[in-house]
Amino acid sequence: MSRIVLYFPKQANPAHGVEAGRDLLPLSLLTIAGLPVREGYDVVLIDGNLYDDAEAERRVLEACDDAFLYGTTGILGYQVTDACRMTRAVHGKHPKLTKVIGGWFASCAPELQLATGMYDAVCLGQGELTFLDLVHAVEAGEPLESVAGLALLRDGEVVHTDHRAVVGWNQLVDCPWELIDIAPYRDAQLGGLKRRQVERMPTPHGFETTPFFTISYYGSFGCPEHCDFCCSPMVSDLRWKAMPSGRMLDDLCQLKERWGFDAVRFYDANFGVGERRVKEFAEGLVERDLGIHWYPLMQAHSVCSYAPETLDLMVASGLYVMNIGAETGDEERMRAIGKHKELDENLRAAVRMDERQVRTWMTHIIGFPGESAESMLRTIDACRAIAASCETARPTVWPFRPIPGSALYAKALELGFRPPDRLEEWGLLEDYHLQESWEGNIPLEVNRAKRLFEHFSTLKFGVVRDEYGWWERRAAARLRSGDFGGAQLEAKAFDVYHRLTRRFTTRRPGHVVKPLPKPRPVGKLASTRSR
Repeated sequence: MSRIVLYFPKQANPAHGVEAGRDLLPLSLLTIAGLPVREGYDVVLIDGNLYDDAEAERRVLEACDDAFLYGTTGILGYQVTDACRMTRAVHGKHPKLTKVIGGWFASCAPELQLATGMYDAVCLGQGELTFLDLVHAVEAGEPLESVAGLALLRDGEVVHTDHRAVVGWNQLVDCPWELIDIAPYRDAQLGGLKRRQVERMPTPHGFETTPFFTISYYGSFGCPEHCDFCCSPMVSDLRWKAMPSGRMLDDLCQLKERWGFDAVRFYDANFGVGERRVKEFAEGLVERDLGIHWYPLMQAHSVCSYAPETLDLMVASGLYVMNIGAETGDEERMRAIGKHKELDENLRAAVRMDERQVRTWMTHIIGFPGESAESMLRTIDACRAIAASCETARPTVWPFRPIPGSALYAKALELGFRPPDRLEEWGLLEDYHLQESWEGNIPLEVNRAKRLFEHFSTLKFGVVRDEYGWWERRAAARLRSGDFGGAQLEAKAFDVYHRLTRRFTTRRPGHVVKPLPKPRPVGKLASTRSR
């Protein structure tokens, strides 16, 4: 009996009428499956995102009939709830089957997983070598205390086995892509959207009216940034290990030949740490004429420090959109959260990408524990300045979310954050970019400024309507001047106008929004109160 069953939980709550984008492959479980597959183990990987709850459960329970090990994972979000649901079903039918969980959230809060009584162990941090040693120990009937990198429950207390250091790609193998049938992922994308999707992949150039096929991929682990709001410093120990560019190119070329995808979404926590590696990767894409579009997450400091030739090469190789963690527009807050960059680098990075017509999603956070209203308003104003200056940048403002394992988690508890009582409830804390962590953390005047910024920026970028008219020009002028006086009444007037006109007009298929006007010099945000 050499079967291992791995379950990849749903990433979106089906009760909300949404589903995960079909480009999101079960990468976290594919990576830990690589070494056992190489040694000849029968690994069955079931992606819950492809099935309704009943069908996913049927497949998992059936596979577990002949298994000696069950494993699952999850990041903070609905995956926590779905992993718990599925493991409870497995535990009910196979109580003696060894069950483990890993991933970011479990690594940050192993006590929550072990307290359920369903899991025999939690794999902490980078899981590939830990999981292989766990497989060997379970199969041989050896005590799990002999495996480094685990959290166990012993006599009611959580104990940790020996620490396991982060390793480089010379000790890791490529993902066993043969474990997944790509057809459901590809067919769902090429068949068009049937439900509202979370983390929908941005449309590459040339596919505005044509379906496209995307895969997700990752070629590095960890991040060297010491961000106090993030759990990565604890989970990855501030280490960053990356797959050599040549090996990554070889793997993607083979996948391109096998699957014929159009775009790649990189799920690296920090794709651009090394300019030389990124440049080699871009050069390889051009030389091999791979013909793909790609989308990484990078830091503003990297964009600002890269040579212009490197950025040009990235664009020539297919870079078309980038996600940048801008974090804050307040200098004191930037230092407080441990971000290693200058404040103006967010705007400079947006401008550099805008000059190359690369779309840039820039996430900002307000409501850090102890943050003043003035600091939050400076962040919103920084977003306004970026939106006014760059036609391709999309700055957003999200409320702070306390994450177990982060340096700011304890401070959030002191100031009023109340975490869920049960493990499943952690997975119901969705829409973190919309919901405040605790009542009163973000002042009313800040929320008002945030809503007005979001209203005018979405209008200015043509997100609301399929035309560029008076309202869009007015929104662009508001963003340029920073004068939001009387803006609430204007926003309400637009809402009424838009609802009325939608009743009597029909959207024209294939209509293209007119190019937005060139940005003008940026002013400063005026008061958000009506004059």
